[in-house]
Amino acid sequence: MEIKIVEEGPELLAEYEKVSIAFRVETFFRVKLVENGLGGLMLFEENVEKPYIKDYDADENPARWAARFNLSNWGFLSAFEGSKRIAGAVIAWHTTEIFMLEGAEDLACLWDLRVAPEYRHRGIGKSLFGAAISWAKKRKCRLLKVEMQNINVPACRFYARQGCHLGGFNLHAYAEEMNETALIWYRKI
Repeated sequence: MEIKIVEEGPELLAEYEKVSIAFRVETFFRVKLVENGLGGLMLFEENVEKPYIKDYDADENPARWAARFNLSNWGFLSAFEGSKRIAGAVIAWHTTEIFMLEGAEDLACLWDLRVAPEYRHRGIGKSLFGAAISWAKKRKCRLLKVEMQNINVPACRFYARQGCHLGGFNLHAYAEEMNETALIWYRKI
């Protein structure tokens, strides 16, 4: 399997979003604050009561990002096997309306990373992550930031394997009925 990663423009986001980001949720990380939050936190993996499919594109698909954000400083990477689009990554940088960027010019955010279900667990995500790091490094970024939800245990483990460190969390980032916690990962560049 020969995979080619190319940088594209935002005009191809309608094609990009055809790669499914959906995944099956079977477990989640329960966040437990130690000593009233002053001693740190612990993550405990637990089974969900009833497994379900989570699809981030159901709420906001990539083709709609241009209507919400200035994408002129973003990177759009796509992976192909031959002419078939199989994966992609989007990096946000130097965009004032993205609060995760904290107004810092030396911080990039991995906004999206997706691999088609039939291509997962083959190293394609790792290659895209490396390409995202290279993209950010060229812009003199010192950190790559990733927000992940506690219900995406495989992705959290993936980012840890890529050298990311859990640097924060937000128990109230999402609507209460979603029952999700934001976990903020950082990777030094």
